Amino acid sequence: MGKMDYLKDLPVAVIGGGAVGKTCAADIKLAGREVRLYDAMPFAETSLRGLEKTGILLDGVQRNRDGFERSGRAYPDLVTTDIAAAVKGTGHIVVACGSWGHEPMFRALIPHLEDGQVINIFTDNFGTLLLRRLMREAGCTKKVIIGGWSSAPYGTRIESINGFQFPHVGVKYRAITLRGAALPTKDTDAFLEASQYLPCLDAVTQGEGPAKANTVLDVNFANVNPVIHVPATILGVSTMENWGVIFCGHDKTTYSMYSHGLSPSICEVQYQFYNEELALSEAIGVGAPTYKHEMFFSRRSVLTQEYMGLDENGNDNVVFPLDQPSNEGNTGPNSINHRYLTEDVPIGCKIYHDLGVQYGVSTPIIDAMITLAGAMHKKSFFETSRYTLAYLGIDNMPKQELLAYLNEGVYNR
Repeated sequence: MGKMDYLKDLPVAVIGGGAVGKTCAADIKLAGREVRLYDAMPFAETSLRGLEKTGILLDGVQRNRDGFERSGRAYPDLVTTDIAAAVKGTGHIVVACGSWGHEPMFRALIPHLEDGQVINIFTDNFGTLLLRRLMREAGCTKKVIIGGWSSAPYGTRIESINGFQFPHVGVKYRAITLRGAALPTKDTDAFLEASQYLPCLDAVTQGEGPAKANTVLDVNFANVNPVIHVPATILGVSTMENWGVIFCGHDKTTYSMYSHGLSPSICEVQYQFYNEELALSEAIGVGAPTYKHEMFFSRRSVLTQEYMGLDENGNDNVVFPLDQPSNEGNTGPNSINHRYLTEDVPIGCKIYHDLGVQYGVSTPIIDAMITLAGAMHKKSFFETSRYTLAYLGIDNMPKQELLAYLNEGVYNR
């Protein structure tokens, strides 16, 4: 055991009662650990309703190369709207809320942090940068490790009907590898070691293991959501909006961007979007994942690698051909008012654009996606998104100053 083994018997706090939060809480409890599930009001009125009595039922296909599976009904040790009670004496803190909830969650969390805690942000979406900024402003000097992951440990959904949420999460797949890093990077080895003691990452740590990113910007370039979701949703919008209308005989809720929205031309746009991310990472001097051109031309795109891994030649173990029928289930989205646009454009795409402006990299494909999404929503995401480099605390930073901050935590402002 290493220096992070003190975490193995400590309670785990899960922050956020959505699909990922509920799944993490259930998974951790089914693994035999004490877990506390927190959500903020007014969301908790729906997300946490009745969980003390019903528990959380975790099931689903849980597709992954290694057949890792954990199912059952789990009863968290504490279900609460009191964040102080949720995090007191815990080791790992799992932040599993949507990115738009990061700031209020972080502001509530900061006063209750304790030395030695490890904060995991699923999916990071620049949350590590935001949390460090808010800690500086609050004068918080607790010795915590803060790290982010390129994705959540699962593709998971809450069962719901007409807005009513059942205490049931269905896991479509489990990741066997995720890209992770801490801010600052000098904490990354400890952060990745700590993942061994976080049961919601068991499929990862017992699979291919976490991939070490060289900075948290690397983690965010590894987030496949913007590059997959945004072009496929925008360019496939006619199929989505006509599903169950012109395409008769279909329930609107059965639409799947992966099954029904992808095509060779859209996949090519995704590949060019990815190459703009690579250009950004190279200009800044940070890493990014490597994907071959052909990896984008699959029904599951580059997401497949998260749960199926690569073969000995660095190719996808499984390809879902575009020219064959696919049944991925109701992955959505079912309208443009979906996180595939409302989160991935004003956060992921917008920060990529801003990094391009700051470091002299042209991003025409990414910019086009922001423009088109804004036209559909009758607004300019360039102007309305609160996610800016200033919001993350890295505006007007020369490259070497940014790298010193990312790697060593040196912040001289």
